[in-house]
This record gives sequence, structure tokens and C-alpha cells, in this order.
Amino acid sequence: MAGTGLQGSEKAEELPNSSFLWGVSTSSFQIEGATHSDGRGDSIWDTYCRQQGRVKNGDNGDIACDHYHRFAEDVALMQGLGVGAYRFSISWPRVLPRGRGGGNEPGLSFYDRLIDALLAAGIEPWICLYHWDLPQALDDLGGWENRDIAGWFADYAALVGRRYGDRVKRFATFNEPCVFTLFGYGFGSNAPGIADKAALHRAIHHVNLSHGAAIDVLRSCVQDASLGAIHNRQPCFAVSTSADDVAAALRFAEYWNDAFPHPQHFGCYTPALAEAMEPYQQPGDMAQIARRVDWFGLNHYSPHYIKADSNLLRATFGAPPDDVPRTSIGWPIVPGAFRDTLLDIDRRFGLPIYVLENGTAADDRIDDAGHVQDAGRIAYLQAYTGAMNEAISAGADVRGYFVWSLLDNFEWASGYSQRFGIVYVDYATQRRIPKESARWYSNCIAASRRLRFPATMR
Repeated sequence: MAGTGLQGSEKAEELPNSSFLWGVSTSSFQIEGATHSDGRGDSIWDTYCRQQGRVKNGDNGDIACDHYHRFAEDVALMQGLGVGAYRFSISWPRVLPRGRGGGNEPGLSFYDRLIDALLAAGIEPWICLYHWDLPQALDDLGGWENRDIAGWFADYAALVGRRYGDRVKRFATFNEPCVFTLFGYGFGSNAPGIADKAALHRAIHHVNLSHGAAIDVLRSCVQDASLGAIHNRQPCFAVSTSADDVAAALRFAEYWNDAFPHPQHFGCYTPALAEAMEPYQQPGDMAQIARRVDWFGLNHYSPHYIKADSNLLRATFGAPPDDVPRTSIGWPIVPGAFRDTLLDIDRRFGLPIYVLENGTAADDRIDDAGHVQDAGRIAYLQAYTGAMNEAISAGADVRGYFVWSLLDNFEWASGYSQRFGIVYVDYATQRRIPKESARWYSNCIAASRRLRFPATMR
């Protein structure tokens, strides 16, 4: 098992990559707000938020961080940090309110303005096509359970690629497909709130088909495109040595870690999933899914501790050992698991790796001086970037690291109760206050550029 605690590298060691990319990440529904502005259609998360008891405190994304109107201020914050790249997602219902058909010009123009502002600030835009906010109009037609969605997604990818591909070269198809399928169609704890094993398997396969279709489209319409997908990959440890818990951890890991990257890279489902996925496949599907990509996008926060359960997966989240520290959201802090995950991805997939989300929630408060002192987040980032450096030193081809998140935001079913940002957002006034971790991250970036290799600031 990977080591625990917050022991990062004691010093930065010289590493081979002199063009390491530091960035920040966000997603459309979590920060944009303006859900009823300029022709945007509803997403499944708008619908889910309206259902009583689904989201903590009845929160919703109607305003969020009002990034739709305040993006220029947020780009200036990024420029001040010194980041080289910004990964954001396009809101599918903002650019295609019905999910299909003609594009919505006001929504498309918003991303034109954002991209142009980023480029003017010297920040490379990275576009993710899908970060969980499916147009409600498509969910009404079956959503990810409907095989036709692969064509709808390809058309959406074509619209985005043709509109922005003259200025944007980095595109991801999906963010964390394991999470939005498993929670949305398996456990029913995220939008659209379904708990059905057949629905889960259909959704998995159709997301994989959609990934392959979008890769083909983007290759054809974006010159010099650099393409990938963003996977949440985390070790799954059994909470005990009992046969049931061990089997549950193995079963959970198949869905969490391998249901998407394995078929996308190797053209088949793992033996443990192959039989369950077979009813939803047609001839040629696996070749369509396994399209060439240029990099592996990784989101990682912590390992999972899994126990047996009576749910449809017969597995659920358990508590970590008592000696493992946890974040305010309860996630274990195990930087060694991050290092080991990077090395495992490098061995398995042989692709350049970009860490596109890593960070931690904290109970951040503004002090009497008007500052936000988030020492716990700094300790976490120091430990995890230190673990990343260890992986690079051991040979992992890691080329970039993006903090989640630039801003405090709408954190899905947790609403606004969890703060992941390195910039504090006062939701009542929309005032942005860079936290102490923002200063730390800016110094880390500056130091790595001076030293010409990734570095962990002490």
C-alpha cells in the first residue's frame, strides 16, 4: 500500500522536462452561472438541482461564480498566477440548447471571447467537450442510454472544433466518464439520478462510442489537434481482508479505473467487464472506440477504500484506516498513491500524461485581515506535487499539472458546502480573493521556470 501523510519531496530534484505545463481547471456548470441567459437550454444538472433533496442545501448552478459575466476578471487572476494553460469545459446546452440542430450564436460567442482573452494573456486554452452537463433535451430522448448519442456528440464536437480549432489545439472528449456514469446511472446519486445496471452498461458503452466518434471528427476539422480524454484513476483498496471486501474492491476498480481507458486504448473491455458489455456492442464498435489519442489526461485526488454492499455493484465506499489523514470532504490524503498511479499509467498506456485535476477541499474562511490562510491546502499541494516529482524521477512521462480548481464553485451534490478553489469566492458579492495557496502555486510555477524543471516549493 502507498505511504500516507503529507511528506512530499524534501527538495526538488533535476528532472528531464524543461517545458512542463502548469495550469488550472474548471468546468462550465460549476462556475458559469447565467443558466437562463442568451438562449442557453437546460442541462440534466439544472433538472437535478430542482428535485428536492438531491443537492445539499437546495443549491443550484443558476449563478455559481457568474463566470459568464466575469470571465475577464478570472483570466486576469490566471495571468497573475503565471499559469501556462487553462482547462475549461464547453456547456453543450449553451451552444446547442436542444443538444442538436443549429448552434446558439450568443453562447458560441461567449467562448470566442474567453478564448481570445486567454490567448491575449499568454494562456493556452484546453477545451473539454463534456463535463457532465448533458442537454436535458437529449436526456429526454434517452441520453447516454440511447446509442444515437454517439452521432449527436460527434456533431457537437464538429461544431466546437470548427468554431474554435483555429485558436485551440488541445481538446479532451470527456471528463471523468467513470464518475458521471457510475454515479448518474449506477448509484443514482448524480444527474440524471438512475440506479439500474443495464442503464449503467449502456451508458458506459455509448460514452466510449461517443469518444471515438469525437476523436475522428476533431482530427478531421482541427489542424494539428492534440487530443485525449480525462480519466479519474485511483487505487481501490479493500477496507478489510475479508473475501467479500476484497472482491468488492476488485469489482469497483474494474468500473472506476478500466471501463473507459482500457477499451479506448486497447480496443476491448477487460475480461471482468466483457460479458456484461457484450449485449450492447455491434460489429465494428471496438475499432471505433479505440482511436489514436495524443496524451492521457488524469484526475486524481486520493485512493478509494472499498467495502462490500448490497447495491447493484455490490461495492461502496468505506472508511480509510484511522491513521490516514483526510480532507474536509473526507477524502484520504495519500500522496504515495498519486506517485504510484502516475507510474502505473506510464507503464500501461505509454502516453504523455497531463494531470488535469488535483487539489483538495478545505473549510476556508476569510480572516480579520481579509485574507484566506489555507495552510492545509498548501500542505496537500506540496505533498502531491512532490509525489509527482518522484514519479517523473522514476521515469513517468508527466508533462503538465493543473490544480483543481481556480475558483471555489458549485461542487455537484455537495452544492457550495465544499471549497476547492485556490481563489475564494464570496458567493453573495462574487468577490474573488486569492488564497494563500494561490500565492504558493504562483511561486511554485515561477521557481520551476527559473530552475527549468517541475519543483515543489517548501
